[in-house]
Amino acid sequence: MKRLSAFLCALGLFGTPAMAALPVGAQAPAFVTKGALAGKDFTFNLRAALAKGPVVLYFYPKAFTQGCTLEAHAFAEAMPEFRAAGAQVVGLSADDLPTLRRFSTEACRDAFPVAVANAGTIRAYDVALTRNGAQTGMTDRTSYVIGRNGRVVMVHSDLDWREHVKLTLAAVKTLKTK
Repeated sequence: MKRLSAFLCALGLFGTPAMAALPVGAQAPAFVTKGALAGKDFTFNLRAALAKGPVVLYFYPKAFTQGCTLEAHAFAEAMPEFRAAGAQVVGLSADDLPTLRRFSTEACRDAFPVAVANAGTIRAYDVALTRNGAQTGMTDRTSYVIGRNGRVVMVHSDLDWREHVKLTLAAVKTLKTK
């Protein structure tokens, strides 16, 4: 699949995957944003969420596109395991709040929230999706696992959605055993 992604990137159909600026061990930038869970608005505050346990922040390019919908379904199916490990999952994109309300119900199956990644958050987490050297206004597909101490425990940046759930869940489970 990596070869296919590279081929599609060469054709300009996908952006070039960004190298995550936040390495393992870095302090995750705190932020507050609006989002939706089961179609209802809420405010997400990373610091408040971390007080309850580890957080998976998964950035995705655009709601209702094929890969992003499949990734949301996969996270929804894995939510019982994330909860058992004490972790919260939040999907983030540059989509507007009305779109996220629908996505939280239809694609996320009311299982976890999605929230707005504004320009400052996109910069802070280095997840701007670029195409042909220009920013697209969307986020790259990058997942972060953040420990209760606010430090990045794991980073996975790949436009192929299929490994994000498995890798973030494995990282969260290792936190529970520590």
